[in-house]
Amino acid sequence: MARLQGTLLPCCPCLESTPLRLGRPLRLLSPSHYPRRHQSTESTPLEQPQTETLSQSSHLNPPPTDYGRTLFADRATATLSAGSGGHGCISFLREKFIEAGPANGGDGGCGGSIYIQAVRGETSLHKLARRGLLRAGRGKNGQGKSKGGTRGDDVLVQVPVGTVVREVSRHDPLAEEEESRRLEEGSEEIDEGETRGTWRRDKWVLYPASTQSEYATAEFPPLPRPRKSNLMMAQPEPPIALDLSEPMEKPMLLAAGAMGGLGNPHFVTSANRRPKFATRGEVGMSVTIELELKLLADVGFVGMPNAGKSTLLRALSRSRARVGNWAFTTLQPNIGTMVLDDNRGRPNVKVNRASGEPRTQISIADIPGLIPDAHLDKGLGLGFLRHVERAQVLAFVVDLSASDAVEALKDLWKELGEYETLKGMETNMQTESRVVEWKALGKSTSSASVRDGAVARNDENIIIEPSGSKSLTALPMAPISSKPWFVVATKADVEGTQANFARLQAYLTALASGTADHPSKRKNTWKGRLAAIPVSAIRGEGVEQVPEWTVGLLDD
Repeated sequence: MARLQGTLLPCCPCLESTPLRLGRPLRLLSPSHYPRRHQSTESTPLEQPQTETLSQSSHLNPPPTDYGRTLFADRATATLSAGSGGHGCISFLREKFIEAGPANGGDGGCGGSIYIQAVRGETSLHKLARRGLLRAGRGKNGQGKSKGGTRGDDVLVQVPVGTVVREVSRHDPLAEEEESRRLEEGSEEIDEGETRGTWRRDKWVLYPASTQSEYATAEFPPLPRPRKSNLMMAQPEPPIALDLSEPMEKPMLLAAGAMGGLGNPHFVTSANRRPKFATRGEVGMSVTIELELKLLADVGFVGMPNAGKSTLLRALSRSRARVGNWAFTTLQPNIGTMVLDDNRGRPNVKVNRASGEPRTQISIADIPGLIPDAHLDKGLGLGFLRHVERAQVLAFVVDLSASDAVEALKDLWKELGEYETLKGMETNMQTESRVVEWKALGKSTSSASVRDGAVARNDENIIIEPSGSKSLTALPMAPISSKPWFVVATKADVEGTQANFARLQAYLTALASGTADHPSKRKNTWKGRLAAIPVSAIRGEGVEQVPEWTVGLLDD
């Protein structure tokens, strides 16, 4: 056997007697394909600054693989369905030497309730907008030996601080049943025993071991009155209208769960010692609400497309917003959070909130770019002009290298002023809704009034609202021109932008002194100190002045 030359073989006798056969030719890999198992974790002093520079540039000027998916919604419509109650149990005592034991069925458990709580960690309503339907758990059915059913699971809805909750519609089977009983009897109170002998499939539970003939001759007791949970006393009065402008320590009840059914011991009489029926649990109520963010962020970036707003957001926070050298890279608002106190020594900005709590972070909203005639629904339209009025402080981002910064600022304020005028006209049109009022002449009740829950009686005024009255009106917001604002001049590192920045500073000085008219052409505008902050977002230079100025305006 010919031995292989130049190759170290293991000491194995089988290799000398067995020829080496290869099924397919070997493919040699390049050194880059082999795993590097032994690498030093220490870098040379010359490589350390280079690593820091690359990590910083990768965040401010990232590749497309570093973009994060933006999930944002400032408005959502959700249907909250409280849990229904469990059914009562039909059971009898079974023991030795007891031929026919007494009834011992337990009551059904109450349904789960729905709560709401405003917390600081949330910044968007996209979770509620995606689900649309929130259903609490149903109560468990009662069991034998007088064991009641367990309560259904509750649902907690956490929303951002500054959310406004308004009711759109409501379906309460308990209230509808009470109203229908009043309409049938013609009085507000119903005596017990008026419904004796009736059986309703949706109200009673029958013993499965009984025959149909037994129920044909059986006499059912009067149907119990609808029972209400004690938690309903904590519900807000309908229609729901909540302004959650402060963080909540405890959740608030929106929809209480329904009561469970009664077991067969509740229907024991002298004539019927072993009732073979129980009641079903009450059906839970459902409420359709509309949630809208009244406060979007502490500061909002307003500017033309490709002005550097997303890059500035990346420089101030750890946001992974998409950036690029083209217009409309941002198609929906990006929310970022800048941490002022990272619990590592003294905070960068030591300012307290109006409530006395230390301010540890500020939220920043990167609003999509505005183009001329945006108030006429051009570009991204009116939908994104709404986000401007939901920021406490406005930061106008202008590009010093693109065009005249003063004209760019005037164009932005012009669009905001026209939007305010258009919104004022829409508000006036909504307040002119017509309401028809008439007085009923007799005791007759029309079918339409019965269906709508209104009864015509003597000397009763009935108000008929138009068909579009269920649509909610726009939220009252503070005028945009009354908000504090400042200017952020981006791309200040480009050569030849010094003169453009000097003209911008002179224009702001004239506005502050009152020698120049406000660019929005509105009255009662914000009167305060104006500033223009030059920054280079791609390099992260000068951006530390933006949070300092923002916090000062927030606390003023």
